[in-house]
Amino acid sequence: MRFPKSHRLHKAEEFSSVIRFGCSARSEFLQIFAKPNDLLHSRLGLIVAGKIERLAVSRNRAKRLLREVFRARQRDLAGLDLVVRLRCRVNHSDSSRMTEEAERLMIQLQRCRG
Repeated sequence: MRFPKSHRLHKAEEFSSVIRFGCSARSEFLQIFAKPNDLLHSRLGLIVAGKIERLAVSRNRAKRLLREVFRARQRDLAGLDLVVRLRCRVNHSDSSRMTEEAERLMIQLQRCRG
């Protein structure tokens, strides 16, 4: 199943608004920013820089894993916009650690609702 477009952040202003809000959590691989929204669902924005993951295949794999974690937690995150930024390169052997970190940080950021 494709990720619904209505559950994605698209515009640069949407990304910067979430980042400026100031509610964030970080780990070895990720930094996640959160901001409450007035919607009944959550939205996700991903920042996976080519400077960090040089190959498109690696960037797309990281995004796919992060979207999957978001999908699994989506009900808990209703009413939040999230921007997930990859901080360092993720090897295949580290991908399970990255997904665990993403899940833990998303749980922590539920406090950003207000």
